[in-house]
Formats: sequence, structure tokens, C-alpha cells
Amino acid sequence: MLIGIPPLLGPQLLAALRAMGHGDEIAIVDGNYPAEEQARRLIRADGHHVIPVLDAVLSVLPVDETAPEALFRASVKGDPVLADAVHREMEAVCARRAPGHKVIALAGADFYARVKAAHAIVATSEPRLYANIIIRKGVIQPPETDKK
Repeated sequence: MLIGIPPLLGPQLLAALRAMGHGDEIAIVDGNYPAEEQARRLIRADGHHVIPVLDAVLSVLPVDETAPEALFRASVKGDPVLADAVHREMEAVCARRAPGHKVIALAGADFYARVKAAHAIVATSEPRLYANIIIRKGVIQPPETDKK
């Protein structure tokens, strides 16, 4: 256990988040997603659902401020116009943790391609379909220095 770090973030996930550089992406996916087959780096979050994992990750990971789009979600049946309740929950978490960033819905093939290119995939036990999101990592600005 660590002070200020959500216990849901295990050592493997924390290491992956820390190793990511600016612009790297991490996908958090549901229990049906073919994560084992597509991951460059697979992190298991068995027993956890997508929303708590997303909330925990966004509590420590800066979202890219320089890219016009930095949060991406899967679409119902590959149609970006369609959204399920889980997508509204994702948007609420992102609005709270990464204000000013819109969650972009991607068509099926575009989403799968982006996940395959991600730095890592976090595979959850989320039972809801299309409950997948990608986060593009930003930077933490250095502290202001006093120029006296």
C-alpha cells in the first residue's frame, strides 16, 4: 500500500504508467476484448470493472494537453454515433479527472488499430460490451522556479 495511490493500481500497472512517455497511449478494456492477442504489454486487472480502473488511472496519469484529441472510446457495433451507459460513465469520469478533454468515439476498426499500437493494454473483468477506452499520456510541468 502507498499513500495517495489507489490500491487498485498494482505494481505492474504503476510501472507501465510510469514508463510511458508523452504521447504514449494506454487502453483499458472490457472482459471480452482480445487483449492477450493484441497487447504489446498486457496488464491484468481481473476482478475489476472499467470505470474504477479508469478513475484510478486518471488520478495519477496526466492527459495530453498538446493533442486536440487524447481520450478515445469504443463504439457500439462500430458506430461512433451510438453510445451505451458505460460510455456516459466514462465521459463523467474523464470530465472530473481531465476537464476540458472530450472523449472521442472511434469506429470499430479505427479503435482496434489504436489499441494494437498502445504502449499497454489493461484487461479488466468488465462484463459490459464496448466498455473500452484509450488515454494518451501528457506531461507534468516542472515546478516554477524563483528567478531572484
